[in-house]
Amino acid sequence: MSNIHALVPAHTSLDFVGASSAVCDAVLRLRGETLHAALGGAAAGLLSSSRGRFVPGAGVAAPFGPGPVLRQVVAGVSEQFGIYEVAGRGSYTVEDARQLEGLAHLTASLMQVHSLAQRSTHAYAQMEAQLAHQSQILDQIHESVLTMDQMGYITSWNRGAEELFGYTGLEAIGRNILFLYADEDEDMPDAFAEQGGRMMEVKRRKKSGEVFWASLSLSPLRDLAERPIGLIAYLTDITERKQAEEQLHHLAYYDELTGLPNRTLFARLVDQALMVAQRNETSGCVLFMDLNRFKRINDTLGRRIGDELLRQVAQRVRDTLRDEDVVARLSGDEFAVGLFDIRQHFEATTVARKLQLALDAPFLIGGHDLRVGASIGISVYPQDGSDAETLLGLADIAMERAKQAAANPDRSVAFYSQDMNQGMQERMRIESGLRQALGNGELILYYQPKFEIGSDRIVGAEALVRWVHPTRGIVPPSEFIPLAETTGLIVQVGEWVLEQACAQAAIWQRAGVPPFRLAVNVSAREFTASLPERVAETLARYQLDPSWLELEITESTLMHDFERVTGIMDHINKLGVALSLDDFGTGYSSLSYLKRFPIDTLKIDRSFTTGIPVDGSDCAIAGTIISMARQLGLRVIAEGVETVEQLDFLREAGCDEVQGYLYSKPLPAFDFERCLRENWLLVA
Repeated sequence: MSNIHALVPAHTSLDFVGASSAVCDAVLRLRGETLHAALGGAAAGLLSSSRGRFVPGAGVAAPFGPGPVLRQVVAGVSEQFGIYEVAGRGSYTVEDARQLEGLAHLTASLMQVHSLAQRSTHAYAQMEAQLAHQSQILDQIHESVLTMDQMGYITSWNRGAEELFGYTGLEAIGRNILFLYADEDEDMPDAFAEQGGRMMEVKRRKKSGEVFWASLSLSPLRDLAERPIGLIAYLTDITERKQAEEQLHHLAYYDELTGLPNRTLFARLVDQALMVAQRNETSGCVLFMDLNRFKRINDTLGRRIGDELLRQVAQRVRDTLRDEDVVARLSGDEFAVGLFDIRQHFEATTVARKLQLALDAPFLIGGHDLRVGASIGISVYPQDGSDAETLLGLADIAMERAKQAAANPDRSVAFYSQDMNQGMQERMRIESGLRQALGNGELILYYQPKFEIGSDRIVGAEALVRWVHPTRGIVPPSEFIPLAETTGLIVQVGEWVLEQACAQAAIWQRAGVPPFRLAVNVSAREFTASLPERVAETLARYQLDPSWLELEITESTLMHDFERVTGIMDHINKLGVALSLDDFGTGYSSLSYLKRFPIDTLKIDRSFTTGIPVDGSDCAIAGTIISMARQLGLRVIAEGVETVEQLDFLREAGCDEVQGYLYSKPLPAFDFERCLRENWLLVA
């Protein structure tokens, strides 16, 4: 009311206030002739006149009767609302004119505000009608339309969205758009909207839990100042189209019978893997596998049996390989495998052997006991070729060579390159023989004594495996131990060594031989959480006191998962079994970790012992190892000691024990026991 009062002269009497109140009430409540009559009455009352009227608009009014008439235009800034006319008094003063003028100003202001309010109300009504109209349009279209703010919270939701997702507007509005995502890792679109719209294909989840494919179009939502305030999303269900596309893709790139990639997809996947191999400067191999006896089975028993056989062969092949390996059915009974995460090309022979072994078990189909084998050819990247088709073609040639040259096609494997082929044949011959040796009792243990420097007393022995081949005689460990580690046979060999060493120690224990540490080598592959339990069960089975056993682990074993390795070592220690660190100085283990491992002994590798005392570097390394071990409270043993000069240096440096041909070569159990008893007599 302050603006209205500002229009009233300061000296206005109470009558003016009453007239103003009457005008305000009339403008707010009345319309038409009733309003005009009320305004005229207020003007007449203000000037104590018998007649007063309000003439609307800017037209000329009819005469108002005899006597003086006081008139005042009622006008706003750009509009004239009417004229006040007052009559019925003998005369009117200047003061009367001023009061009527004040009332006219007040009336004009009130009518202008009221007119603006009416126009605003009408505009809002029109806007509401327009929004309702647009909402009806949005609800009638089939497409799902929704809007969200910049944080991803839904602000509107049309009927198409309700039908598509199954949520009503009340359930969806106010929630974050993420609740509709089928992929939790999908990113919220943000900055792209500032540059325009975007089309994409996405997965979304309905209220029922069903996941579907949708075509999503996003456009920026802006305010009146063209500032981005959110996004408009248009979604259409394209699940049927995507399924059709996936079906076409599967038909184009996958074998319909086995579900494996076909030749086209295999070539693409291999070429992609070769690009990675080229960047990483690593090798890769392609294996071409052809089934033996399949054609005869297919021709004899029919296609239905043959197809099922191929499906089962494909499943065995897939189960044999790693997830990262690429496998395909090329055509008929031909399969291909791509290997790229391998350290050496000859590891492909191990995979080839596993594939052949996977086919050994019979296939029981339709009441038939069916057997097939496979001949395998191998090509190597980058030596043989640099693209998939070249490698595949050369592997095919190698497969034909393998099938023709071998006495047993089911075990035939050949590299395309002759030099690789010769090496592979030798490796496979040794591997096959080693597998037989484990089952035929061809492995035996030799024992190399460990002597204490100063007393020359035997304080222990290392159990060393030897392979007594029926035709070749004793096979050097350097020939079969690395191969056993590569193929995984080292685990079986290690289990056999532990078993035999404990069995022999138990014999000596029962014979009254004073306890000494019998060291058994444990490979990194064996050093798993199951090792302590296996050691405990073996000791219990032979009723062997734990003081007889020592496990030698290589430094490389410590390189992986410090907490896990330490836990395994602690369990072994609790059994009362000693631990020795073999080949010390050849690996990369942290010396700060060394003091935290529960180790009893460090063994200086023979590669350092050989140069003593001529090679200054070897002398420095050996001396440092001995000094460090003493600081850590560990015993030190040097292996490969063959000369008196080496022994003298080690004695002066403070080494505790030695092992080598200067004292004794590895001996069979009977000879070692005789050496042990002779040593008792010598040092007694």
